[in-house]
Amino acid sequence: MSDAKAVAAVSSATSRGAVIGAMFLMATSAIGPGFITQTATFTAQLGAAFAFAIVASILVDIAVQLNVWRVIGVSGRRGHELGNEVARGVGYVLAGLVVIGGLVFNIGNVGGTGLGLDAMLGVDVKIGGGISAAIAIAIFLSKRAGVALDRIVVVLGGVMIILTTYVAVVSGPPVGEALRNAVLPDTVSFLVITTLIGGTVGGYITYAGAHRLLDSGLTGPEHARGIARSSVIGILVTGVMRVVLFLAVLGVVAGGVTLASNDPAGSAFEAAAGQVGLRLFGIILWAASITSVIGAAYTSVSFLTSRNTSDRRRNLLTVAFIALSAVIYLVLGTAPATLLVFAGAFNGLILPIGFTVILWVAWRRRDLLGGYRYPAWLLGIGVLAWLLTLYMGYASLTALAKL
Repeated sequence: MSDAKAVAAVSSATSRGAVIGAMFLMATSAIGPGFITQTATFTAQLGAAFAFAIVASILVDIAVQLNVWRVIGVSGRRGHELGNEVARGVGYVLAGLVVIGGLVFNIGNVGGTGLGLDAMLGVDVKIGGGISAAIAIAIFLSKRAGVALDRIVVVLGGVMIILTTYVAVVSGPPVGEALRNAVLPDTVSFLVITTLIGGTVGGYITYAGAHRLLDSGLTGPEHARGIARSSVIGILVTGVMRVVLFLAVLGVVAGGVTLASNDPAGSAFEAAAGQVGLRLFGIILWAASITSVIGAAYTSVSFLTSRNTSDRRRNLLTVAFIALSAVIYLVLGTAPATLLVFAGAFNGLILPIGFTVILWVAWRRRDLLGGYRYPAWLLGIGVLAWLLTLYMGYASLTALAKL
């Protein structure tokens, strides 16, 4: 093989790895400690009827991410760069919301890694959090940080799904009842559905995969189809994890077990598989938390940089972001409850503001898309999803007013 062909092959492999990494970065950013607790809590509340909420949220998530990935990927611009192209200052507002929300939630993510190592190995939560933050920092200090990032999120994402599937099989859930409720639910909770949507494509998570995609080189109108396929696969990975976790907990709840209010997911895993289940839960919680640490840091910093920022500077800023999150966690022990609620309300504002920019570019700014003719059907489902984000934004403003 000639040197030129060898270089092209390596470049192609790196690009594919970055695309897969983008899909899993989006998925694992959504699958954090809050995702796990939320899924267990709603399963205990709604039982098999929670299946409908999962299906409905996945459909809305796909509508959102199809538009976000396509506009960002085809334009080759980050979310805040598009915002400033549409209206001066909008991008800065969006960046500020993402960074503030990302920092507060990352304190909780570091705390989640500590809880995971405690359940797995009995390590003190602060020591576990410090060790995990050091591991995340090491990834971005490595010479091939991008490759390391892609590989670790793919591996840990796979580990979470495999281990959770094992517990789901052991717990023996009523799968038939869950399938029936997926289309004919006994109970429908609009609040639960919107909460799931906010946790899966809200805040920095909206842009995690799409911004990583820009580093793959898979950008421009000629790659629109591949971009769309990647966005859907990323959402489906998140959906698979949500479904197997739901089934694992459902099997326990259907058996008459009452979950612990302070640790519903952990108690479900222990009830399903004893001490082995508890250790497996520790591994899953740690993997979910450290990938969320990585995702929150990477995406937040992507809003502080541009296409012209060097990889070294971007990685150093990411290291500083993780280190700051870890220091605050070690000093406080956890993210204060009020701050978490505040950041959650911020996250609720990010989606409607950012998604408005995305749809405006798709509708009115063909110049930013390289002359690409945006599919009318995609814009249509995007508008329907946008109406729902407006409701979520209103709910967030109400929460901020109360604070």
